[in-house]
Amino acid sequence: MSTTESTPTHVAIVMDGNGRWARARGLPRAAGHRQGAEALRRTIVGAGELGIRYLTLFGFSSENWNRPSGEVQDLMGLLRHYLRSEIADLHAKGARLRVIGDRGRFDPDIVALIANAEDLTRGNDRLNLTLAISYGGRDEIITAVRTLSADAAAGRIDPQAIDASAFADRLFTADLPDPDVVIRTSGEKRLSNFLLWQSAYAELVFVDKYWPDFGKADLEDAVHEFKRRERRYGAVG
Repeated sequence: MSTTESTPTHVAIVMDGNGRWARARGLPRAAGHRQGAEALRRTIVGAGELGIRYLTLFGFSSENWNRPSGEVQDLMGLLRHYLRSEIADLHAKGARLRVIGDRGRFDPDIVALIANAEDLTRGNDRLNLTLAISYGGRDEIITAVRTLSADAAAGRIDPQAIDASAFADRLFTADLPDPDVVIRTSGEKRLSNFLLWQSAYAELVFVDKYWPDFGKADLEDAVHEFKRRERRYGAVG
């Protein structure tokens, strides 16, 4: 059992509500996504100021590929812009960027931009920023099972030696701590296939604001909510 007196080490956020934010203002969905990118910048700055070491942001799910092609192209354009325009600033701030998810569906230039951003920032440790893009928690788990199964079939590992730690080592987040708190904006109260294994004991905080309106004050409120909770991990309080 542990109390939550300190700032969470790892905060994960489902950035939800861009489209509804835009619709409420009579704007195209693309405008909501652009404002969502501004909220992302504010949140990264806020996380650094609050002493959060790991920040994981769910930006585009594996299911989002099924959205209208025009919206997907707008989102890919924003991703390209972010990877070109923001990485130098992230690097200067001492942030390390990782991208988790299925890169096989991205255009080659986006794959190259991701690789360049990860290589440039690899040595930084002030903030560990992870973007979950083309990501799905179930797909991640299935991929881990397949790699373990292949190693067991080839005799490289003993099936009886497979435990939770060995499984976690095959996930996209193998070198990251599990999230202490998962925040979701827009008022929806579900994980939506985000970090399903990793969030087993995370505290869940739901925020009624749409993502484009989210900022440091909202992040700070979520951290305070986290600190008020007692984490028992199945034990008695």
